Amino acid sequence: MKWVIAVVTVAAVACGKAKESRTPAQPADPSVAARPAVPAGPAEYTVILRSTWTARTHPFEYPSDAHFSGLIGTSHNGRYSIFTIGQRPTPGLERLSEEGKHSPLKDEIQKAIDAGSALDEFETGGLKNFKDSLVTTVHVDPAHPLVSVVAMVAPSPDWFTGAASVNLIENGAWVGRRALTLPAYDSGGDDGKTYKAADRNTNPKKAVSRASDRHFVVSGKLRPVATLILVKKP
Repeated sequence: MKWVIAVVTVAAVACGKAKESRTPAQPADPSVAARPAVPAGPAEYTVILRSTWTARTHPFEYPSDAHFSGLIGTSHNGRYSIFTIGQRPTPGLERLSEEGKHSPLKDEIQKAIDAGSALDEFETGGLKNFKDSLVTTVHVDPAHPLVSVVAMVAPSPDWFTGAASVNLIENGAWVGRRALTLPAYDSGGDDGKTYKAADRNTNPKKAVSRASDRHFVVSGKLRPVATLILVKKP
């Protein structure tokens, strides 16, 4: 009887092992199923920046020579952005925010283009007459669907406006139009607290943040300084 029981046990174990050794069907790769749809080809957008920064909207110490530096920006992927709130400024962003100069930010963008992280650099001249707008174009493609752009708020210690990593793909297609209200930012490169403060270089650099003093906060509300509009060309 013991012998019979032993044979049955071994057979059951062998049968179990045989079942376990079967190769189960492999499920579909979830990363493939979750991959978002993208447009089939590239697109071109008109980039428009309009000022909303006036003595009426921002009355505290509003400068008589208020203006924006020229825009500079790029289309790119998730491995690059001109600025990120909470991170220290690059040398290029710092100089742009303090002096309105496009160099070395232009060189930083070119390095990103050479590395494949960015696609197209664009820039304009400055804006002194706020009845006008800054207008340029940018090319995007499915591998570089994000747009970042900055301009100095001038005069100022290190204040700028702009947008970071604006995604122009929606539901697998290029959006026809995207409009954003832009606040002022502090690049973290200078400790000045007024529009025409003397140069007070910050060392070490602080993180980029929204400018939150009385120049840009009115009655407890952050007042934007510009509007950015991106319009897809036919």
